[in-house]
Amino acid sequence: MNIQQPPLTADAATSPATTGRRAVRADFQTEDDKNMLRAARDLVRDLGEAKGSIYWPDMLISAGIGYAGIAAAILAENTLVAVMAGIIASLALYRALMFIHELTHIKKDALPGFRLAWNLLVGIPMLTPSFMYEGVHVIHHKRTQYGTIEDPEYLPLALMKPWSLPAFVLVALLAPVALIIRFGILVPLGAIFPPLRNLVWQRFSSLSINPDFRRKLPTGDFRKRVLWQESLASLWAIAVLLSPLAFGWRPVLIALAIFSVTAVLNQLRTLVAHLWENEGEPMTVTAQFLDSVNVPPPGRIAEIWAPVGLRYHALHHLMPSMPYHDLPEAHRRLIKELGAGSTYEGANHKGMFPLVGRIARSTMIRR
Repeated sequence: MNIQQPPLTADAATSPATTGRRAVRADFQTEDDKNMLRAARDLVRDLGEAKGSIYWPDMLISAGIGYAGIAAAILAENTLVAVMAGIIASLALYRALMFIHELTHIKKDALPGFRLAWNLLVGIPMLTPSFMYEGVHVIHHKRTQYGTIEDPEYLPLALMKPWSLPAFVLVALLAPVALIIRFGILVPLGAIFPPLRNLVWQRFSSLSINPDFRRKLPTGDFRKRVLWQESLASLWAIAVLLSPLAFGWRPVLIALAIFSVTAVLNQLRTLVAHLWENEGEPMTVTAQFLDSVNVPPPGRIAEIWAPVGLRYHALHHLMPSMPYHDLPEAHRRLIKELGAGSTYEGANHKGMFPLVGRIARSTMIRR
């Protein structure tokens, strides 16, 4: 399906900024901007150490606020208070959940105990243990697989039909129910019926958006991690299914509603994490960078919908192992060194709404 390429940003096509940035987005499908890649390597040599003094408080406080918000929403007699508590809980749990992205990139010995603590406090209670991202997300960063049919986290959304965008976002509302079914029903049944177990692993065990992706069976030490994480998540899901017998439907329905808001927010962020303009061809590192999105300051709201460094998603594709707390400084150095009109600036965008508008227009404009 051939779709007309939209302008680089969501600004009017006639603006001087758009004209200049179109020039920046030359064809990097076959050749990299070596100057930018060299700067990305040389300017950040003193960065890159994951600091427990930042990771631990950020994750623990976010999770604590989230669970306190759920409790307040359940116990509140005033509807407005319950709604406000639910919104706060959704945002806080969303931030806590996004540490799963960091777990796939930091060295295993960088933060002793952090992976285990995150799984016990966040991943398993939210039925999204780290195994659902580990071993999957790294494929998205492989130079020869990004944006291809083998990429579990890529769909050419900008080249699809207009109805695909709202469907892509709204399906996330069902994520909490789907996860309860996956862990609370399909995992126990899979222990009895191995073919079902294999099917669940291949199709429903990764945080992916590519419907053609099939996950390989786990082996070695990773298989052991999957076993204990999946077992605890299954027990928790069964407890959630049985909880109305003891506490009624109100607590579980409120918690599911809060988790649904969190899932939709994450899906919206995913929608604008890339420009989604690749039709399956292998891309250079620079092309992958320009197909990804930074939403840097001065705007502050991006820190809410793209937390834990995800507002620098394009920069993250240049340096995947950089801890989230070092990305703002790395961005400042690169933008200062490379300057206005550079390839690096071509991945910087103003915010979520202009990006959604750009992708939506792309789905409606055909050659």
